Amino acid sequence: MRRLLPLGLVFLTSGIATAVVGPFLGLFLSTAVDASPVQVTFFLVVASLSGVAMSWAIGRISDRRPMRRTLLIIAALAGCAGAGLTAFIRDYWVLLALTATATAIAGSLFPQSFAYARQVLQRDDPSRAAMGISTLRTVFSVAWVGGPSLAAALLEAGDFEYVYGAAAVTYLIAALVAVRWLPEVEAPAATTDGEHLSGKAPRILFPILAGFTLLQTSMVLGVQALPLFIGEELGGSVGDAGLLLGLCAALEIPLMLGFGWLSTRVPLRMIIIGGAVCAVIYQVLTSTADSVAMLAVAQIPNALFIAATSGLGISYVQDMMPRFPGRATTMFTNTFPIGNILAAPLFGLAQQYGFRLAYVLNLALVLLGLLLLAVFRSKGRADTTIAMSVSG
Repeated sequence: MRRLLPLGLVFLTSGIATAVVGPFLGLFLSTAVDASPVQVTFFLVVASLSGVAMSWAIGRISDRRPMRRTLLIIAALAGCAGAGLTAFIRDYWVLLALTATATAIAGSLFPQSFAYARQVLQRDDPSRAAMGISTLRTVFSVAWVGGPSLAAALLEAGDFEYVYGAAAVTYLIAALVAVRWLPEVEAPAATTDGEHLSGKAPRILFPILAGFTLLQTSMVLGVQALPLFIGEELGGSVGDAGLLLGLCAALEIPLMLGFGWLSTRVPLRMIIIGGAVCAVIYQVLTSTADSVAMLAVAQIPNALFIAATSGLGISYVQDMMPRFPGRATTMFTNTFPIGNILAAPLFGLAQQYGFRLAYVLNLALVLLGLLLLAVFRSKGRADTTIAMSVSG
């Protein structure tokens, strides 16, 4: 477990790097780069697609050779280079090229860190692997509690040069921590006689991933629509939206830790399905809300939903491909950028017909996602072994 302490620092620094940049990317493109709406949309789609493709390719490589630590270092250095150059470059096409290469490589740092943690935990204490993963996911959430506020302060102090400069520094710290304190781990796909498994994902995994993608899409669309929904339909302000997002993030942290502890006693699938049920409750409350106060109450089931599905979903998918943690983790984390892409046209509909529609659409998404997760189930450790190993 001591090896997870420096890995937790990698999560914190990389989380801060993404938290200071991510929420303000559209603003950066629109104001500093002077990109048109079409260019902004194209940029965001390319960023998501290149991130998915790069993470998938790196995930496959990472499970074949003992080089996961090396990949963590490369990803962190790529993030440092990409953010450092973005601090000064304002040419749209050069920035797009950086996003499709350096930034896309940096995106693999998140799944590869979880894959590294999985190997360490599975070797040292398999019964607590899910708890360890959930704890590390909590560290990433902590970074997002303060990251956007830090970015806002940096914008006031020195515009986007300071924002991307700070991201470059935190990526560099992550790389230095990995170099100094993270030893290399073995290639998990190798068997005792040196052979490699085929690495094919079980068929049952794909409808389960589709369910997670639908849930992620609802999260993305809900966050995008929240400030406009509050301002245009509930008479609130952008500050109210910020407070609600901060409240949800603060609630997620103890809930993720609690669900991590619960995962040593209850099968992961039960907790995740419970989280999806909370997503349904949240969308019902939000789509019928008539005040900001009601939205504040709704953050309780929202935090339960995010903590259960985001915190434990990684372990759930990893349990279906235990010898390929890099590939499994990447398949789960790629549901978020895919959700970004799917949310874009739905956000356009909400712009046209009212932002309450976003949460009505989200209700349909989470109901379908819940159905997929409830109907399709793995027959591996994600459903039984963790609970049995403790009760036995």
